[in-house]
Amino acid sequence: MKIQFCLNGETVACDTDGSVRLLDLLREDLHLTGTKEGCGEGECGACTVLLDGKAVNSCLIPAPSVDGKDVVTVEGLSRDGGLHPVQRAFMETGAVQCGFCTPGFIVATVALLNENSDPNDEEIRAGLEGNLCRCTGYAKIIEAVRKAAMWIQAESESTRSC
Repeated sequence: MKIQFCLNGETVACDTDGSVRLLDLLREDLHLTGTKEGCGEGECGACTVLLDGKAVNSCLIPAPSVDGKDVVTVEGLSRDGGLHPVQRAFMETGAVQCGFCTPGFIVATVALLNENSDPNDEEIRAGLEGNLCRCTGYAKIIEAVRKAAMWIQAESESTRSC
């Protein structure tokens, strides 16, 4: 089956069948390896991508179902050759440990901040509850989300016109 969708801002057309997961299409066919497979059951969040702006587990999404939709992976978050504020915040706060879960956390954080630009700690925990990390106590991740929210708000205020 031929599908066409927007991937990280570019139109992509590929052949696939109903048994292929979006995760496999991204990693194996399109060579976007930032999206990781952890559990393969939608429990860990390592494979999180944005599908039409919503955070989803790509291991649970049949590839044909993204036909005509918009998919953003961690690779698609950078802006003008620089890191997205969420990516930068994760690096600067030390929220990156082994790095395996980091892309999923970053994508989930982008989705969270798109819906709630100033979340409190409880809302951050709720927004990221589908993502698991075995290396941290989550304190640095929450700090990174707060920092990214602050930077995005400041960026938004500086681009506002009268």
